[in-house]
Amino acid sequence: MDFSLFAHMERIGPDSDHSELRRELIALAKMADDGGMRAIWTGEHHGMDFTIAPNPFLSLVDLSYHTKNLQLGTGTIVAPFWHPIKLAGEAAAADLITDGRIELGIARGAYSYEYERLMPGMDAWEAGLRMRETTPLLRQLWAGDCAHEGEFYQFPSTTSAPKPVQTDGPPIWIAARDPNSHAFGVENGFNIQVTPLWQGIEEIESLMDKFNTACDGYSGPRPKIMLLHHTYVASDDQDTALAANELSRFYNYFGAWFQNKRPVNQGLIETLTPEELAANKMMSSENMLRDLTMGTAKQVIDQIKRYEDLGYDEYAFWIDSGMSFARKRDSLARFINDVMPAFT
Repeated sequence: MDFSLFAHMERIGPDSDHSELRRELIALAKMADDGGMRAIWTGEHHGMDFTIAPNPFLSLVDLSYHTKNLQLGTGTIVAPFWHPIKLAGEAAAADLITDGRIELGIARGAYSYEYERLMPGMDAWEAGLRMRETTPLLRQLWAGDCAHEGEFYQFPSTTSAPKPVQTDGPPIWIAARDPNSHAFGVENGFNIQVTPLWQGIEEIESLMDKFNTACDGYSGPRPKIMLLHHTYVASDDQDTALAANELSRFYNYFGAWFQNKRPVNQGLIETLTPEELAANKMMSSENMLRDLTMGTAKQVIDQIKRYEDLGYDEYAFWIDSGMSFARKRDSLARFINDVMPAFT
């Protein structure tokens, strides 16, 4: 099993300085690089200090100057916000600048907060259709002389400029949840990235079942599948309990952003009260402890062994959590030093 790191600049309140958040992201990437992780993934989000990543290619090029071996992945590009020619060209340019280290994760997006600002009137269904039209065009544009007449995009013969360093372009990963998304990715020869969020082992098993079903109907080489999951490696049980509380708060804020009902000021959503946090039983610390990949190194090893037995090819350590940098750093260090060696 390969291991990677999924990380962004993030803040829930105004106290953290953006420059300091960038330095912290670089430090985590260097830890992942020095520790032998395969890749680092960072996504695309707009107008939200909860996840600060308006263009993942900029972030990844920045990280490329501070790392040596890590693959640099978009986790994920929000396809409907990009014209296919622009996406193909910027991905290829990033691949050129990083000497062929780019991987391209692509999704339809999830936040209506972003849709209504960048693509007013677009819903998740249309976003998915746009993603499915865009993604197969990328390899054609990288190959050159691609003309297209589609539902959303029409353009005459065009070649990506520049062309990517990697043969056939950067590897493409599709963020998939429902069976149709798995089938679309697999049938096009794309790798699959799945995110069970807080939903636990049943969802992790279900997502693998959907992937296997898609692969059963595909005659080409089996794509890879990556599991992205919130992870915390604790020093002891007390530390685990603290992390569960912190992740409970994170998912409460995640849900509030997703629902898009609270006021947002200066990129920060209105603070959740202690009463609101306590009332959300779905995101309770007990559920975080039960359903996320967290605990002592031995407990985390046992959990990831189970994912490996299911057939996952890569495990992405999702470190976004609202925790302090020191707590993120220490958890990642324990993961690198105490967990990863169990899988070599």
